[in-house]
Amino acid sequence: MKKTFVKFFLLTACIFAFGGVSAQKFGHIDFAKLFVVMPGQDTIQEKYRQYADGLRVQLEAMQTEWETKITDYQSKSSTMTDLIRRTKEKELQDLQGRIEAFQQQANIDLQNKETELTTPLIERAKKAIQDVANENGYTYVFNSAEGLLLVAPPSDDIMPLVKKKLGIKE
Repeated sequence: MKKTFVKFFLLTACIFAFGGVSAQKFGHIDFAKLFVVMPGQDTIQEKYRQYADGLRVQLEAMQTEWETKITDYQSKSSTMTDLIRRTKEKELQDLQGRIEAFQQQANIDLQNKETELTTPLIERAKKAIQDVANENGYTYVFNSAEGLLLVAPPSDDIMPLVKKKLGIKE
């Protein structure tokens, strides 16, 4: 009797488990395509460009300073004393090191600026996707841009629904 109860319990659990899977609804969206058409992209690109231009101007000024100093050093080095020559060489090395450090930090700052500018837009898109999934009964929504799913059950492209939710015209 105990074996029969265990078999019955396992059979019932399997029916509920597999029955629940068949009721799930799958959707997919190309998040990259959605992100490109979202309102606010032009503002983000302009702010990023302005920030990058500011860093570029500063870097160019540092490079111009280095070029001026190296030209001056090369033209006068033959008349310099050893102490002055070593001092000028050290100054040039220090400036070159500052330029390299600035370039590295500028790359990091540009990445951080991009993240700062795009995060609100990404969060808005994610929320719209979540809302569409909830409103339309989707259990799972996959990002079709990633191409990580090699085999998946049929799913609906929810791009039109999310665009509508965000007020994006076709």
